[in-house]
Order: sequence, then structure tokens, then C-alpha cells
Amino acid sequence: MSNGTSITEFHLLAFAETRELQLLHFWLLLGNYLAALLGNGLIITTIACNHRLHTPMYFFLLNLSLLDLGSISTTLPKAMANSLWDNRDISYLGCAAQVFLFVFFISAEYSLLTVMAYDRYVAICKPLHYGTLLGSRACVHMAAAAWGSGFLHTVLHTANTFSLPLCQGNVLHQFFCEIPHILKLACSDTYLREVGLLVVSVCLVFGCFVFIVLSYVQIFRAVLRIPSEQGRHKAFSTCLPHLAVVSLVVSTGMFAYLKPPSTSSPWLDLVVSVLYSVVPPALNPLIYSMRNKELKDALWKLMTGC
Repeated sequence: MSNGTSITEFHLLAFAETRELQLLHFWLLLGNYLAALLGNGLIITTIACNHRLHTPMYFFLLNLSLLDLGSISTTLPKAMANSLWDNRDISYLGCAAQVFLFVFFISAEYSLLTVMAYDRYVAICKPLHYGTLLGSRACVHMAAAAWGSGFLHTVLHTANTFSLPLCQGNVLHQFFCEIPHILKLACSDTYLREVGLLVVSVCLVFGCFVFIVLSYVQIFRAVLRIPSEQGRHKAFSTCLPHLAVVSLVVSTGMFAYLKPPSTSSPWLDLVVSVLYSVVPPALNPLIYSMRNKELKDALWKLMTGC
């Protein structure tokens, strides 16, 4: 194959070779997908229907649930269909769409987590200015900036990746279309173009990470100065879910993209990709609802109709 236009489809990595294991993986993926749909759907519905939750923190949480639903719906349905029908093929346009949507939702989610760190910083370190700094218009603008930055980042990567000539076949050692595995099929003389964008992305991700870390350093310093134990507990209860989600997303993403090449193998890459693309969307609703009494009460009222 001389270039990318001669490729009409890609072959993805199967979870298993035997039919029994393929069906087992289908049911496991379906259970994870339904859990993510249920958890994030309940959070979205609860926040939208309960006027007491129309605050900046829950507005950003609603956006996070939307992004989680988008990211997991981009990869799992196709993976489930492939396991069920014993099929590994995905069209060239379908692969491009999957790359675009997945990178968009992941990029926007990381930007939104940075915005949510700022929300917690203002709420705890500058509570008297919370209404001014995080009014309804400011919240909409920050959420739009998170979605917009993810879109711009995705357009650059997707356009650059699928404009590269592909000379190394059409087999992707991954269960969904992912940029690093597509780059392995690219001709060596065009690889440097994508490396430049990857360096820019790493700088942006590192900048967001530093901002989150500095925000939480200030938050913990402020919380430790609160005289009452009940006040410290309440402040921590609003921060720990966000910090847990950030840790989950960052740790799995860093392990996926920064692990040494010597430890790379198709099956290890498969396990790591499941950890950072499938697990967080299913766990995030559970993390946020476990320590948030206000959200748990609202969920209970929604489910019981009281």
C-alpha cells in the first residue's frame, strides 16, 4: 500500500480467538457499558431536574458525565459488535471518526478537570468571591472553553494523522482506532510531523497538570487552617472525588503513553487501553456519588419519587 487513500479498512485486535471467550468479553463489555450509561445518566438527570444542584460544581459535573458518555460510546459499541460477530474490520472513515470523537472527548474531559480544580480552589480559598468569579456566565464560558480546546486539539491531530501516507499495512494492534497505533503504519519520512503535535500536546497536558497540582496545594493549605474538624471534613468531601477522578485519568493515561517501549506488547497495550478508556467513565459516577451526601440525597429522591 503506497499511501493512506489505498486503505479502505483497518483490522483491529480481537480480545480473544476462541468463540467462548469472545462471547464472555462481549458480556463483560456490555455490563461495563450499561454501568457507565446508568451511572452517568442518573447524574445528568438528577442535576438537571434538581434546582438545588444548579451550582457551578454540579454544572461542571454534568459536563463531565456527558464527556464520559461520549468517550465510552465511541469505543465500546464497536468492540462489543466485533466480539459478538467475530469481526475485526473497521472502515477507513469509521476509524477516522472514532479517532476524532475519542480524542475530542478525552481532551475536553482533561480540560474540564482543570476547570473543576479552579472551581474547588475558588470555593475553598476565596469563598467570599465565589459568586463573582464563578457566576453562571463565567461557568458557561469555562465549560465552552474546555469543549472548544478539545475540539481544536482533535482537529489538528486527526487531520494530521490521516493525511500521513501509510506504508506498513492496515493491522492495528488495538481494539479501537488509536493515533499511536496508526502512526506505526506511517512512512518513516512523515512521522516527524505528528511528533511536533505530540510535543505540543504533552506541553499542554503538563501545563494543566501543574495547574491542578498547584490548585490543590493551595486548597490543602486552606483546609488545614480551618479550625473545626467538621469544616475540614466538609471541605475535603467536596475535593476528594475530583482529586480521585484526576488521579485515575492521569495515572492510566500516563501509563498508556509513557511506558517504556521495551515493555510494550499487543496484550499489554490492550489491557492498558481498557484501563484508561473504559474504566474511568464507569467509575467516575461512583466516585462522585460515594462521598457527596447532597448528590446521594438527590439521587435517592429521583429514584423513589419523594
